[in-house]
Amino acid sequence: MKEEKLLAILRLQKSKAIGDILAKKLIVNVGDVQQVFEEKVSILEKINGIGAHSLKHLFDKESLILAEKELDYILKNNYEYSYFLDNDYPKNLQNCIDSPILFFKDGNINLENEKIISVVGTRNMSSYGRDFINNLIDELAEYNPIIVSGFAYGVDICAHKAAIKNNLQTIAVLAHGFEQIYPKVHKKYINQVNENGGFITEFWSEEQPLRENFLKRNRIVAGISKATIIIESAAKGGSLVTADIANSYHRDVFAVPGRTTDIYSKGCNDLIKNNKAHLLTSASDIVKMLNWDIQEQPKIIQKQLFVDLNENEQKIYDLLFEKGAQVLDVIALECNIPVFNLSSILLQMELKGVTKPLPGKMFEIV
Repeated sequence: MKEEKLLAILRLQKSKAIGDILAKKLIVNVGDVQQVFEEKVSILEKINGIGAHSLKHLFDKESLILAEKELDYILKNNYEYSYFLDNDYPKNLQNCIDSPILFFKDGNINLENEKIISVVGTRNMSSYGRDFINNLIDELAEYNPIIVSGFAYGVDICAHKAAIKNNLQTIAVLAHGFEQIYPKVHKKYINQVNENGGFITEFWSEEQPLRENFLKRNRIVAGISKATIIIESAAKGGSLVTADIANSYHRDVFAVPGRTTDIYSKGCNDLIKNNKAHLLTSASDIVKMLNWDIQEQPKIIQKQLFVDLNENEQKIYDLLFEKGAQVLDVIALECNIPVFNLSSILLQMELKGVTKPLPGKMFEIV
């Protein structure tokens, strides 16, 4: 990626009043992130959901200065990064409407394996929770999953260590920038995690581990995975937030049941009781629910359609066939079709029996 483009992404990421959802709308509608800063404000204001308030600080000099400083840091430290429209951006995360437009990577991360699960839970893990994690990941090792967690005390670090012990790739999602590590006592595990996977974060280099950053980080933990596993949790806690986010993304959630008298089993028991999580008692529950026990079938040759598609419909079909289900905004950008035209085209394709809508403004071929 050219430095000018990365600078524009960073500048947009730092712009006040513009979060990831609005940033994606801007990029998709104008066609390129650099064009966002070259387009007239009067044009940008007309984009659905944007408005004058969101653009009030878009051209602030302060955000440009900060972006230039962060760009220099990235280049000097040779950090890798993923942009939400790049091919190497995690497919699971790309399908989440509020996923970060850019995140940074360190280590030896390889996300080609689709068996990705997140393991989260309380920082006050019991011996029951520790034993369950170790046994669970031992039993899952033959399926070679990627284990994602948040590098925190308790369940998180236990999951990372169990993955490393089984020579599995593990990814730690941080709630701060790469200039520090939290908690500091886990600094001794950095090399092991990097050798067996690595770290990712959407936060800039000097960003501190603030409370709100942990809550924001949870959407990446939930979004990058096929399923989220809650080991132990009190009635309230960050892992329950992660479970709610995973459910909103229509991902599978599993929870380990515990005694009704145990404080750190109440959250899991409530998830199961309220049908927000599958009951998890052994690795076989995950294997069956995620269909890991079904051998992969050879790729099916593209079928011949018995309907006529115009040029735009064919572009959309080819995209969805190649990359699977996609969010409306991504389809618009990849096919170079304005969003206000795309909805009617997709409707016509649905009537022809070619595509079908999914939750979260996603579409796939039939």
